[in-house]
Parts: sequence; C-alpha cells; structure tokens
Amino acid sequence: MIKKVAILANGGDVSGFNAVIRGIVKTAESNGVECYGFIEGYRGLLNNNFIKLDSSSTASGILHKGGSIIGSSTNANVFNYKVEENGQVIYKDLSDICVENVKKDGFDCVFTLGGDGTQKSARDFSLKGINVIGIPKTIDNDVACTEITFGYNTAVSVATEAIDRLHSTGETHHRIMVLEVMGRYAGWIALESAIAGGADICLIPEIPYDIKIAAKKIEERKKMGKNFSVVVVAEGAAPKGGTISVENVRDNGTGVDNTKLGGIGNRVAKELESLTGLEARNTTLGYMQRGGTPTAFDRVLSTKYGAKAMELALEGKFGVLAVIKNGRLDCVSLEDVVGNNKKIGAVSGNTAESNIRRVTKDHDLYRTAYDIGISFGE
Repeated sequence: MIKKVAILANGGDVSGFNAVIRGIVKTAESNGVECYGFIEGYRGLLNNNFIKLDSSSTASGILHKGGSIIGSSTNANVFNYKVEENGQVIYKDLSDICVENVKKDGFDCVFTLGGDGTQKSARDFSLKGINVIGIPKTIDNDVACTEITFGYNTAVSVATEAIDRLHSTGETHHRIMVLEVMGRYAGWIALESAIAGGADICLIPEIPYDIKIAAKKIEERKKMGKNFSVVVVAEGAAPKGGTISVENVRDNGTGVDNTKLGGIGNRVAKELESLTGLEARNTTLGYMQRGGTPTAFDRVLSTKYGAKAMELALEGKFGVLAVIKNGRLDCVSLEDVVGNNKKIGAVSGNTAESNIRRVTKDHDLYRTAYDIGISFGE
C-alpha cells in the first residue's frame, strides 16, 4: 500500500509546476497518502532536504502561480555530480546516497517532474530499485512518447503575444522583425507560435534553412506592397551546411548538455537586412517564456498529469511516465522514453542516443504552416 510519497521538480522552471504538485497532493490526500517535496530537485534528493506538502498550508493557493514552491535544480546529475576534493573539482556518482535517502525516509514512490534529462535519471533510479513515476515537463515540448508537455502551452502563448506586438512595430516602420524563441533542438515553440501569430517565416532545428530562400519570401511580400515581415527563429535553428549558434559552453561534466544556445536571431536579422534592403531588428524572448502565470490550458493539463501520476502510484505502476497519447491520459515505460540513451549517468544532450521528440514533416502543425504559406527557408 502506498502511504508516503515524494515529489521533485527538476530542470528549467515552467509554468505549471505548482499545478502538478497540487494535483498530486490533492489526489494523495483523497486516498490517505502523505506527500512531501524535495527542495531543488535532485539536489534536494541528494541532500535529503524535503518539506511536508498539504493542501491546507504549503500546497494551498498555488494553482495559478508560476515557478515551483519546492524549487528546481538544473544540471544536478547525481550520477555524475560535481564535487571538490583537496582543492580539485571532480565528478562522482552519488546516486547511491539518494537511494539510501529514499529508503531511510520511507517514501513508497518518487514523482519526477522534468524533461528528457530528468526522466533519464528517473529511469536510472528505477534500475536501482526506487519506485519512480515521471511527469513530462518542458517548454520545449520535446519529451519522447507524449503528445504534449506541461509548460509548453504557456510558452507558446507568451511567444504569440510577442509576435502580435512585433507585427505592429514592423508594419509601422517597414521593418523585418525577428523573434528568437527557446526550444533547444526542437522547433515546437517556434512553429506553433508562428502559426498563431501570423508569422511569414519560421526557422526550426529540424529543417536546415537557406537564408536566400527566406529572403525571397520577404521580396515576394514587398512586391505585394507589404514592406514588413515577421520571422520566428528557434534558438537551435541552423543554416544548410552550417552549425547552431552557441552563446556559451558550460562545464557541468559529462552526461549533460553543456551547450547554451543563443545568437541565431541576430545572425538571421543581419543577413536578411543585407539581402533585402529592409531594416531588420531582432528580439530574443529568453526567459520570459518560462515564467509567470500558466495558461488555463496548462493549469488543466498539469492537474490532469498530477492526478494521473498519483493514480498510477496507487495502482502500483512504477518505472513509467504519465503521458498524453491519442488525446488521452496514459503511461509508457521509462525505458521507452530514454530510447537508446541507456548508459547510466548519461542524462541528455543533442546526441544520436538522445530520444527527444522533434517536429516531423508529416505532423499537422508543419502541414498547416506549409499550407498557409509560412516559409521554412527550404
């Protein structure tokens, strides 16, 4: 019988974290189960730092709040954790400490709220005998095996509002307005916001672009008397035969993606200005996409995910990820989620083994964008 569970939120913050936590807590309380939250994700699990969660106090009034009431950690790979010994920085596998903490605390299940890296570690902990249930979180919408992640809809809504505002400036001053959005190596945010915002060009990681073809689209609009254009660029987009734009390379050890993307928006704006003769301006939306109040859609989705995860725990279904499949709540094995990324400690990254969900040309969003004339620079 499930009597005591723990929740951890890991990776970059998204709107909807708290709604998931609330969904788990309220469903747990309805079934006589105690809930706790590890502070700062896997780092809290390592340090055994947790608090009691209940709907009358700590988890009260949080449905509409952005961020996470229990914090979140980034790059906290406990299977390859950065420590300092004798003045030297080294990396050690500290996962056994986490396993002992879970056993000592008497947690019957740990819910992992996070993206592909978080769920890779969840799968690794399941191999070590911990009852784990994952919930897919990321604004990038790139977690494998589910149709949508919580936090994504809010990010798209923020990006769409930015496009609406750029439209008016572009039309007034006859400019090319470029918006760089997040998404890492997947173009979901760029694609859906481009459709919703009426953008003319959308450059995504899945389709290497030819900047001259993108410029041709703008020239065609000029001939129609439209002396402005709106371009949405995913941060991981790259030109044909070229590479992604990297802002910084961090040192967080092996097994994590140390590449910080950024700069493609400015690059595209400069090139389009040179090719078309129109002034071009870039706006990098950045962390505005991550924070703030979740949309109604994300509040409902997050609540559904939280309730479903607790139901799975009560049914004794562990080592799984709660997902949306064919529009309905379901679950899949964490083994399926990680795909070929089987090596213990290898968390995430843009590698051949990484199993992330990318835009495909047979997807409805791509087909819709193509049908209404959005250029992908191909």
